[in-house]
Amino acid sequence: MIRKMKVSDLDEVLAIEEVCFPDGAWNRDQYLYELNENPYAELWVLELQGKIIGYYDLWIIFERAEIATIAVAKEHQHSHQGATLMQHLVQQARNHNCENISLEVRQSNQPAIGLYEHFDFIVINTRPGYYRKGDGYEDAYLMMRGI
Repeated sequence: MIRKMKVSDLDEVLAIEEVCFPDGAWNRDQYLYELNENPYAELWVLELQGKIIGYYDLWIIFERAEIATIAVAKEHQHSHQGATLMQHLVQQARNHNCENISLEVRQSNQPAIGLYEHFDFIVINTRPGYYRKGDGYEDAYLMMRGI
């Protein structure tokens, strides 16, 4: 089941966040801002048997949508849960009459890139040094798809 994220979900969301993004996890304050103050943010969670196993934050900014973050718990990756979230996310962008969806992804994250390509995202640019990685930085692809 996919439903809107609530403040009470943050412990589970943050546990997934820290495992999936060890070099750049969002913290509780960032999620509280997204939930309570960011007028463009739509946050959703994916539950399986009452446990949160994935989530995303989609920014709807006029006619475009931007994926701020998306993750699936490690133990549920490669089980089509990411595709479930992506289908929902694309539908939300359609519901808001968006013209396109964009995202940034680490160049080394081949599983995520493959998922995005499956949903018709294409690389349109590179953002040098976009992500922290250990003591250095890693480039990101800027990917986009039309609606």
